[in-house]
Parts: sequence; structure tokens; C-alpha cells
Amino acid sequence: MAPPPCRSGHEQLSTTPSMKEGGNMSSTQPTEREQVILAATTAATANPNWITSDMVDALMGGHGQLNIATFSVADILVAELKRGADNKLRLTNAPSQGIDELLSKTIKAAMAAGAMPANAALISAVMLYLTGTRAQIGVPAGNRKLGATARMIAGVDRCGVSAIPTSKKNNKVSGFPAVMALYEAMRKGELSPISGYDLPISGGPLIGHGALGEDIIFPAMADKGARIATQAMMDAFAGGGMKPSAFNSAVLGAAAILEIMHPDAAVADEYGPYEKTTTTFVAGKAAAETAGLPEKITVLLTGQEYSTGQLIGDLGLIFKDIGGPSVIGIMAVDEMMGIFTPDFAGHAGPVNPPLGHISTDAVIAMKLWLEEGATQESVSDALRKRREEFLFDPEISMISMNIVAKKAAQLRRGPVTDSMILASEPVLAKALYRRAAKAYDDLKAGKELGQIVRELDDERKHKVERNVGAFFSKMMNKSISLSLTHIGPGARRNNKLAKEWMAFDTHLDVEVTIDGVTTKIERMSDRVLPDLAQGKRKELMEAFMLSVPLVSELMFSSSVSLNVTVPAAVAVAMGRMDADEAAKIAQKAGYISCGIPGADVHARLAGRAAKTFMGVQVV
Repeated sequence: MAPPPCRSGHEQLSTTPSMKEGGNMSSTQPTEREQVILAATTAATANPNWITSDMVDALMGGHGQLNIATFSVADILVAELKRGADNKLRLTNAPSQGIDELLSKTIKAAMAAGAMPANAALISAVMLYLTGTRAQIGVPAGNRKLGATARMIAGVDRCGVSAIPTSKKNNKVSGFPAVMALYEAMRKGELSPISGYDLPISGGPLIGHGALGEDIIFPAMADKGARIATQAMMDAFAGGGMKPSAFNSAVLGAAAILEIMHPDAAVADEYGPYEKTTTTFVAGKAAAETAGLPEKITVLLTGQEYSTGQLIGDLGLIFKDIGGPSVIGIMAVDEMMGIFTPDFAGHAGPVNPPLGHISTDAVIAMKLWLEEGATQESVSDALRKRREEFLFDPEISMISMNIVAKKAAQLRRGPVTDSMILASEPVLAKALYRRAAKAYDDLKAGKELGQIVRELDDERKHKVERNVGAFFSKMMNKSISLSLTHIGPGARRNNKLAKEWMAFDTHLDVEVTIDGVTTKIERMSDRVLPDLAQGKRKELMEAFMLSVPLVSELMFSSSVSLNVTVPAAVAVAMGRMDADEAAKIAQKAGYISCGIPGADVHARLAGRAAKTFMGVQVV
């Protein structure tokens, strides 16, 4: 097989034919260059861990994030639904139904990937909902709710909305502000348009299925309560030093009011068709509007359209019944929502996230697989195209997806992980070859290993600068360019860790040029951002906001340490230095790729493997 093309202009692998003794069959004798490149590239990816500084084995146990659990659930749902499994929540006079078996399988798989039972129930319920399963059906006997069903199968207790956390935005809150605000409004008589003191009866079908309940009390409480609760959540975010999360606030706002009131009730005709419009939709719509979310959202690549109000209401209904998920369970749901555009949750933007936060593509892959006529190739091609066209560093983002998909496949392999690996493997192969070829040629030409690594990181930085500038130029119809003039550690601390590793105390200087006018931002993280947050130096705001994606992309760069591992492995394979020395030199030179510790450990292991490969003789 011919080697992949080399964008940097280095020569292709060649073979030298020879005649086998006693016959006319030709064999090949690889050149030293070919042997070194093969040894280094094979060694670097002998273990997916060796091209990242992130601790991805921990993810397989649920430590840090639940993306592996999400991958496992996606694999099961696609495999089961493609073979005809029933994902419908049905109104049936039976203690169990087909969907229970699906939930049992997905919950078990999520727990095997490290999710605690409540998180496994939440992930399974939301993922199943995204396959088209209803959030609830029926009233009263036979009534089933997706969240409650998942909770019961997982064997966890219900905890109430006040104990459910939001995702982490550095800090975090819980649903308590929403619940508190609702109960305060209730106590003051400001939630329901009718006071219970004035009711001639205490409840029953005359209210629950009559004009007083369906036309007056229920829709008014759903609408007003969702607005009160959602606003309380946004205020709590802001008061906790966080930019309010519209998605988290809306979902917990809807969940809080649906926890109190009749969540399945029909409402007056003015809200929508009978049987299809319930208080859940009214609450979701009001919560979404209060949070400033768009009326409609669309799934990336498939184009499937969702009503935001229905989505928020249904998720609120799931959340109120699900039990007690933890912060990383809610973060997993956030990333699932990254499948929607306009963006309102997750890491769906052009910035490539850390490896613990790569869940969105698994959910997109699941949605693609469930399209009519889908194949592994069609899903893989769509995933690759999305990253090539949409992200600031497509190569690194594809390698990130490859690492996580391979780790997920170590626990459970299926159509989703297979399609993600197929989408990313060609990019990884070319990336490995290009770096190994450059390292070999440059070392032969007399360059030092550290210089080679720095040049690769320079290239990475310049590519992101160009792509961010092009992105904003197109968006704003202006000529915009950005240059990161300094990135390094030790912005303000004397601590050894902070002075050595860029990600912990980053000194950032950026120049932003808009239509020929350049603005310099010095000490972006440690000085400018605190000033802007306190209302100072407002003249820097536009340039600062344009710089955020650039510096975010590069501050997350340790998720892929290819620029360190591969050159180090080449140097060892060539016999220029031992693995320990090569790893130390390469890590020190990787000023972008080594924002956190760990790259040297993996580069050392890859270097030793490369040396071993060079010594292996195959007959």
C-alpha cells in the first residue's frame, strides 16, 4: 500500500527490490528512513494514551467525565434499533414493555463505563429520548414517564430538583434557587391565578379534567412558574461568578415547576391541539423564552428540527423524575445537546475541547446512523466532513475523536465507535507520517530535536491563528487577523507547578487586527480579563472576545501531544539519544502541546517501543 501523501513536501517511502535466493519472487528491503518512520509511527499509537497528556484511562471509570458511557449507550441504541428493537414508550396494561429491556441494557453499559446508577439512568433516558422516544404517555393507570422508568430500572431513589446540580462552569449551582423562588411565589399567592383558599373542593376530576384546572390554573402556573424558576437559576449563576447558562437554567426551571404541578395535564386550546399539548410544553416554552433560547433548533448534519420549548419541557420532565445525578452527569447531557444549532449547550463550537468532553460526535453519529439508508461509510464521511469544515484545528480534533473512540472501544465496540474510528484513522495516519518524516529529515540535516518540536508547535499555533481569523472575517465581513505573540506559564505565581506548566497560570499576549487597525492585548488572562469583568478597559472588549477562541484552542492543546511523542520516538529509533533524554527534550520544547504534565511519560514509552521495533527482524 502506498504511504499517505506528505503535505510538508518530504519524499515518499520507497522500496528497493531484490531477488530472493533460488527464485524469481521479488522482496523489498526498507531503507533506514522507512524503518525509522514505521517504527516511530507504529510505536506512537501502540497505545492510544501515548499521544495525549490527558488521563484517558480514568475516563473509562467515569473519573472526570462520562463520555465513554455516552459512547457505550450510543453503540447499544444504534445496534438494537437497527435490528428492530422497540424504543416506544407505550400506554399498555403490562408491568413491563420493550423499552424496559433497552433501558436495562444501556444503564448496565453506562455503569460498566463508570457512571453511577443515577447518571447511568439520566444518560440512558436522554439518549433514548433523542432517538425519538416520548418523555411521557398516559394518565392515570398505565402512565409512564421516561425519566421515572430509567430511575426505577437503575434502582435509585428520587431526590427532587433542588438537589440536582448544574454542569460545571468553573463554579456551579443546583436547582435549589428555582425551587426556592417557586415556593416563595406560592407562599405569597403569586403563582396560581386561583387561591386554594377560595376553592369549593380540594381536587379531583372536576378540576383536573375541567375548565378550572386545564384552562385556568395549570397553564398559568406552568407559564409563570417556569419563568420565575428559570430567572432564579440565571440570577444564581450570575451571583456565583458565572455567565448564566441558558440551557441549564431553562431545563431546571422547567423541572422545578413540573415537580410541583400536574405535568401531564391538557391545557386550553389556545396553547395547542388537545392531547398533543400539555403543561410540560407550556413550561418548556416559557423556560426557553425566559432563558433567551431560539424557538427552533436543528440537529447538525441530519437537519432534523426540534421545537426548543418541547425539548426543554421534556428534559425538565426527565430531570424531575431521574434521581440524583452528579455534576458530570449533567455535563454529559450538556454535551449531548451540542448536536443542535444554533449552539446553546456543550462544546459544539469550533474550539476542540479536552478529551473528557468529546461526547457530541457520538450523539451525532447515533443520529446519522438512525437515518434511512445510513452506512458506516456514510456516517464516517459526514463526521470527517464536519470536523474538516467547522473546527479551528481539524487535524487535532480528528485525532482527539480517534483517541476517545479507541478508549471507548476497549470497553464496548459498536457501530458508533467504529464509524468514529473509520472517520479519523486516515487523518491520524497522515499526521503521524508527516511528523515522523519531518523529524527524520531534519535530524539528518543537523537540526536539534527541541528545534523540530518547536517548529511543529509553531505550525500548530499559526494554523489556528489563520483559521480563527478567517472564521471571524467571514462572520463579520471584515478583514480580521490574530497573532498570539506570547503564550507561556508563570503569569503571576511563583509556585513551581504554575511556573513550569502553561495551563495553570497562563501568560497570554495577543494582537488583533481589524481592517488594518491593530489592538494589543498584554497579559490577557491575569490582567485584562479581571479588568473587563469589573467594567474597566472597555476599549479592549471586542479584540478580547475575538481572541478567546484562539487562546482556548491552544490552552486545550495538551489533549493531543503528537508533536512531542513522534519526534521523540524518531530520535530514539535513529539511535540519536535514549528514550529518557528524548522525552525530556521534546516535552520542554513543546510549548503549545505540553500545557500540562504527562507528555514525557508517554513519549518515553513510545521511544522505547520504537527502539524495540527497530531491532525486530521478520523472516
